[in-house]
Amino acid sequence: MPIVKYRLHGHRPPPRQIQLAVPGWGGEAQPRVDGNHEQPWHCTPFSESARYGVELTYPFEEELRVTTWRGKVRLEADWGEPADPDMMWPPFRSFGEDYYSHQLSLDLAVPLGWAIRTEPHPRYFTDPANTTPLAVPALIRTEWWPMMFFCIFKAPPKGVTHIFRQGEPFISLIALPAEPALQLAPMEAEEAAERELRSRRIAANRDALAENTRWLSSTNTVFDGTYRHMFRAAKARDQG
Repeated sequence: MPIVKYRLHGHRPPPRQIQLAVPGWGGEAQPRVDGNHEQPWHCTPFSESARYGVELTYPFEEELRVTTWRGKVRLEADWGEPADPDMMWPPFRSFGEDYYSHQLSLDLAVPLGWAIRTEPHPRYFTDPANTTPLAVPALIRTEWWPMMFFCIFKAPPKGVTHIFRQGEPFISLIALPAEPALQLAPMEAEEAAERELRSRRIAANRDALAENTRWLSSTNTVFDGTYRHMFRAAKARDQG
């Protein structure tokens, strides 16, 4: 991965690698045993994805609540005086009818050929009350854009309140190749057959692969550690 360099304007905490909070938005510290409720951190693909990138935390003491009222965004906070007189204040604005913006006062730089993509913070997907802000994805080409970032959020639907609290993460930032140089092609028959054979072997040996990891959650959902065991084995192989 490339080095992501940053500079900040004003009194803002620096970006940090995403921390999967348990207990917290990553779920409760409940082990994978019969009768326990399934937790986000139980899912290895989600846990890996959630940690992929950096996060920003809300820096202000003033709690911000965002709602939609009569088709317009309402931003409610008891803003005092700015800590830095040069800071845009308040740091949030409505943006059209269905969005609102936030001045991050942050500049990121990644090497040539890379870019920064803003994403919803993964805790958005684990929040049952839908209070987590919904950041709109955007690709920033930092090679020629040295400006301070701002970000856009989707306004909440009627009856939902987005809440910004000091210290809580509200957006994730991911470094990725600047050009989506992907090509789609159907698998050749030999490759498709080989992958089908491997999938059947996994299915036939799932009991052994999931040994001592199968459990039934409080919602009567069956889980096992097949993927988790194979992930650890592949990681150990690659590191060896």
